[in-house]
Amino acid sequence: MMAKRDYYEVLGVAKGASADEIKKGFRKKAKELHPDRNSDNPQAESQFKEANEAYEVLKDGDKKAAYDRYGHAAFEGGMGGGGGRPGGGFGGGQGDFGSAFSDVFDDLFGDFMGQRGGGGGGRRAARGSDLRYNLQVTLEDAFSGLQKSINVPTSVQCGSCDGSGAEGGAEPSTCPTCSGMGKVRAQQGFFTVERSCPTCSGMGQIIKNPCNTCHGHGRVEKDRSLSVNIPAGVETGTRIRLAGEGEAGMRGGPSGDLYIFIEVTEHELFERDGPNLFCRVPVSMSKAALGGSIEVPTIDGGRGRVQIPGGSQSGRQMRLRGKGMPPLRGGGSGDMIIELAVETPVNLTARQKELLEEFDELSSENNPESSTFFSSVKSFWESMKG
Repeated sequence: MMAKRDYYEVLGVAKGASADEIKKGFRKKAKELHPDRNSDNPQAESQFKEANEAYEVLKDGDKKAAYDRYGHAAFEGGMGGGGGRPGGGFGGGQGDFGSAFSDVFDDLFGDFMGQRGGGGGGRRAARGSDLRYNLQVTLEDAFSGLQKSINVPTSVQCGSCDGSGAEGGAEPSTCPTCSGMGKVRAQQGFFTVERSCPTCSGMGQIIKNPCNTCHGHGRVEKDRSLSVNIPAGVETGTRIRLAGEGEAGMRGGPSGDLYIFIEVTEHELFERDGPNLFCRVPVSMSKAALGGSIEVPTIDGGRGRVQIPGGSQSGRQMRLRGKGMPPLRGGGSGDMIIELAVETPVNLTARQKELLEEFDELSSENNPESSTFFSSVKSFWESMKG
């Protein structure tokens, strides 16, 4: 017969571990040996029973003390610590399976099912859902901030029953199927499965005389008007949370939250890049060549002056410090970047054409980029001939 493994080793905890550490160790083992994760492991059931037996001993103060002193011999031949079972044994290693597993079931079940259950009873009042509201604002509003009123279709607490769901505001009755726990358990092989109670849908309570207004839900559909503070500096994707302004809870439960997602619309003059603003400004060919001062708009509705150096080309950028967007969470304001677009004149008169032709003849040496380009083109053609 194979010797039994040390109980502390079975649970993966150190000797002298605390009750909490022992419980965590058993919980971890139970998760590892869950049938959904061990379909290809025929030893899973026996390994779980081994962990269950170890936990049955180590969770009990008297049994643990006996085991620490005598080891497995403490439960063989009537040496005590047997917990009231005949001969002090564990029936071939079976242990009190239901008792041990119930100690960790709520936590374990919550992990597998993606939810965390309460320890003492059913959900007598369910929290309302969170709501999302998409709000469009202009770039000017994002710059200065604003107070805006919005209408939100949502569920609110029923006024006829004060959210209880029962006619006249009467108290609901405890569900007879689950005794108020909101869940029922069923044994499947060596594992216990827990489900929401089919009678009360997991609420733990039933309503014998539902409210005529909300039909037992404790809430009704209604449009609500809310005032929202939009801070300066928001941008597309900014999320504003209004706690408790979401959907009302079922049967008097707490309300959910309202999340407002901001979308900043495109602007006619400015393009935003984080804290900075870009503005493309057209300038005449003569202004770009001679240089001079131009007036540009700013997002605050003001005007700024920019000095253009003579000989500026399209794409040249100049910066106005601090004329961009304000910070949403600290830091300084962004900048406004002016990008020049040199404009070619159209619809010329005969005199204008004459002057430009004369200018073109006199300015062949004043276009360095053109000279460099055509020199490269000439060299390219000559190399191709060679």
